[in-house]
Formats: sequence, C-alpha cells, structure tokens
Amino acid sequence: MKTLQFLLLSLVLTTIISCGSDLSNENTSYSTIYSGGDILTMKGDSPEYVEALVVQDGEIVFAGSLDKAREKAGRNHKAIDLKGKTMLPGLIDGHAHFSSFSSQAIGAQILPPPDAGAKDIPSMVKILKEWNTPKNRELTGWIFGMGFDDSVLEENRFPTKHDLDKVSTEFPIMIIHISGHFAVVNSKGLEELNIDANTPDPEGGIIRREDNNEPNGVLEELAAIPYFAKALTPSSKEAMDKFFEEGQMMALSYGYTTAQEGRTMQNHESLAKNAEEGKLKLDVVSYIDYSLADNYMSSKWNSKTYDNHYRIGGMKLTLDGSPQGRTAWRTQPYLIPPDGADNDYSGYPAIPNDTTVMLIYEKAFKNNWQVLTHANGDAAMDQMIRTIKPAIEKYGNDDRRTVLIHGQYIRNDQIDSLKKLDIIASLFPLHTFYWGDWHKQIIGDSLGNKISPTRTALDKGVKLTIHTDAPVALPNMMRMVGITVERKSRSGEVIGAEERLTPYEALQAITSWSAYQHFEEDSKGSLEEGKMADLVILDKNPLKVPEEEIKNIVVLETIKEGNSVYRREMEAAFHSD
Repeated sequence: MKTLQFLLLSLVLTTIISCGSDLSNENTSYSTIYSGGDILTMKGDSPEYVEALVVQDGEIVFAGSLDKAREKAGRNHKAIDLKGKTMLPGLIDGHAHFSSFSSQAIGAQILPPPDAGAKDIPSMVKILKEWNTPKNRELTGWIFGMGFDDSVLEENRFPTKHDLDKVSTEFPIMIIHISGHFAVVNSKGLEELNIDANTPDPEGGIIRREDNNEPNGVLEELAAIPYFAKALTPSSKEAMDKFFEEGQMMALSYGYTTAQEGRTMQNHESLAKNAEEGKLKLDVVSYIDYSLADNYMSSKWNSKTYDNHYRIGGMKLTLDGSPQGRTAWRTQPYLIPPDGADNDYSGYPAIPNDTTVMLIYEKAFKNNWQVLTHANGDAAMDQMIRTIKPAIEKYGNDDRRTVLIHGQYIRNDQIDSLKKLDIIASLFPLHTFYWGDWHKQIIGDSLGNKISPTRTALDKGVKLTIHTDAPVALPNMMRMVGITVERKSRSGEVIGAEERLTPYEALQAITSWSAYQHFEEDSKGSLEEGKMADLVILDKNPLKVPEEEIKNIVVLETIKEGNSVYRREMEAAFHSD
C-alpha cells in the first residue's frame, strides 16, 4: 500500500510542476522556458527579439514564439518569467586579465571616483592604512592595491616611496597603476625586491630615481611587471582559494560567461589547476606571453575546445606601454613629458629590435598560433605592421584572426593596413571616460579626439571588438557599452563624437563579434538553436533607455550553459524557481 501511495504522490507532483501540454514529448531532462521580457538574440546586423527561449542540457534548443516554445519544451518544463527584464547572450570581453580580477576585488580599493575614493594621495594613504590589517597582510605578505591614477589624483603626480612609507615602513607595500604598466613600492618594498641605487634599468623598463640615483619607488614597464607576482601571489592555499573565488565572482557579477586572460605567464599553472579541480564556473581563454611560449604552447590546454572551462587560445606579444602613463611608443613627442624626461620624449618600445619581433611572429605563424599584439602608440603599430608582413607573406593569412589590442593612437593609414592584413582591432573606448581629458592634454585636442576610433575602424571594414582591459578598469561591461556610445569624459566633454558606436553595435562588440575573435562564433555570441545557453539578464534594455543611462544598467543574473552562476540578491525574487 505504501508503494502505491508513493507512486500516486509522485504522479501528483509531476502534474503540478508540468507547465506544457505536449504529452508526446519524452524529454530525458527538464527544459527551461524564458519569456516575459525582451529577449535580444544579437543575431544579425539589426536588433531581433524573440518571445521565448528554450534551454535544455546547457544548450539553446529553441528561440521563437511562446506557443512553439511550450510545444518544444514538452510537458515537464520549468517556466521562468523575466518580468520585463532583458536577456542577452552571455558577455565576452575582447581583452582582459582574468587572473588579476582577484587582486582588484581583494586589495585596497585605490581606484579614483566614481569607482572608489582615491581622489588624492592623502585619501589613498588613508585607504591603504585602513586595509593594513594582519588578516589582509597574511594573504600575500604585502600591503597592496590596484588602480591608482596619477592623471586623476589632485596632485597630478605619481606617489613615491615617501608617500607609501606613511602607511608603513615595517611591511612591504606595492600599489599598481590603473594602466597595469607601473608600480610604486615603499622603502621596505624596494628592499624586498633588491632594488637600490646600483640596480640598472632593464631593457623595456625604467626605475625612476631621485637626484642621488636612489630609486624613488616608481617602477615602469619591465622594471615593474615582473615583480607584480611578489605582492599579489597568495601565500597559502586558503588565500589562493579566496583570491580565485573573489575574482571569479567579480567576473560573473558583470555578466561574463567567457573571460580572457590576456597575458598569461606562470599563472597558467594556477588556471589549469583550478580547471582540473572543477572550480571554473565560466570559460577562460588564455593567451601565453611570447616569452613563455616554449613552456606552455605545447601543452594539452592549447586547443580550440575547452577542458573543464579552460583553454589556451594563442600567444600574446607586447610592443609598448600605456598611453595614459606616457610609455606608449609614439612617432611624435608627448606635449607633457613624464617627470625627468626630455621635451622630445615619445615613449619607448618594449622590444627595440625589429628582427626579434619578426622572429616572434614567424614562430607564431609557423605553429598556427593566434596572436594578440598589444600596441598603443603609432610607432608601436608601425613596428607591428612592418614585422608581421614577412610572416604573412611566408605562411599565408587565412583565418588566423590576428588581433591588435588597444590601438589608442592608431592613425587612419594604419587602420587601412589592418583591413588589408585582416587584423581584428580590439579597441579600448573606456579611455574616453577615464582618460579622455588627459589624452587631450598630453597629445593635443585633434589627436585626443581620435583615441579608440571605433567608428572609423568599422566604417573601413575592420573587424572590431571592445574591451575593459580589467583590472585596468572595473570589468563592468555595461559601463563599457555606455561609454562606447556616449564617449564622454570625466568632465562631461565628448571625446570624438564621430567615433561613437550605436548601442546595438557596442553590444555586438561584446557578444557576436567577440565570439568570432575567439573562434567561438558557432557556439556563442547569439541566442540561436544549437548554441550554448550562456545568458545574461539585465535590469534594463540597452536599446530602449536613454544613451546616458546605459552605463548604469546592472546584471541581475548570469547563466552559464543553463546553470545560474550569479544572481543579484536584491533582485533574486524576479527569478521564479
């Protein structure tokens, strides 16, 4: 009798949760229908909406009318009412540094307003002092923070070791510039790094010094970047786990379903380990720094397919530095040279010898590795163009999807070269807000208005994506879309109105176009049958709000292959489980 009662109860429960009426559909697992909001497919060159989306086993199995969705889903399906919210494909950043999200999420919050409160050096010192607790220090053994910006600090200068010594002389301190190309350390930090008056400048880097040749604490480019790991590497397994989870959650909270690690060094090993342990909740595609290609490019991870959500996508080459930090390599001098530089200062190359760069491209093309090249200044892009041509001529250029990263000061003739060489431009229009006013000071109004020329690139037929370069900026994808459309600086000035994208184009640049950049257009980037159920739900539709409101749109939920991996607590009630 108890067995019969149990069977009857099971039948009743099955009837209660059934939302469809197609008794002939014998699904082996439940389907989910999303409806009741704007479902923007991102399929094609103009906005297309569907009434409903059906997801089963991590895949989109239908996109169309609600009636047909119910028919497709069958009887035992789950219905989720979007309640007027907006659904898009999961977001794909054209370039970022996923491994460093954790340091931004955990470290002292020294970004300037509106992202944090470091408006001047005293406020930054105060933030670092407040962060300096035993619990925080034991994470890496250092006091650290990411995102200070000399161009926005009221003093308009870099902090020095003397400023950081006000926080502590007992413990080492490292703060990393918002560009990711500079660090400042205190006196204890210099001691820990064995940098003193007798330490020579490395090739591609500068140790800034005082009159007596003693380091002042500011480290540029390759005098800084190799030391980042000293301050940012977790000192225990518990700290490592905390770093990873905080960084991953930050990405998910901004709608990422695919993240890029855009200059992978030894951190490949931790990414691979987290993948092996099943900890990744989103896909991470990694680009190995050219200096470590021999170490990692022959591993199983170098693949077009993911293994536990991780793969190596190709190789990264860096040819110069940061425009806002004035280390981007230009053909013309900066109007305001950095401290201690001559009036004819125009930045400098990361790899001065063209033959060295040619050999790097030769190796990549010979092995059929996708190459991402960081170049900001027009001199660096001249070097990229002239040194990549021999490899293209020797090995051909069919569907390599070579990518220029950043291209802030790219000239129109160089955009023409990108088109001719079939190089994708992943541009960085967030600069127009964060540093637009500063660019116009250091390179002039006319050139400053041409930074990140997204419209020119698109009109010339260049394949385009956009990126946050996080943690250079917060990985806030909707802020990036809004700024790409508005192109307004911190002061409210429009930086190159003629370079604006439409809201739909800006969304394409982080969905379908970015999927193409990563060789993933067959499985991601649009809401179509047969593609992954990588989805994001927004509180508003970017195509239906005033343009100035786009940057304030928030992610309510992120769904990876049909599974909810992030849900904003204040809005959780909209999701009917």
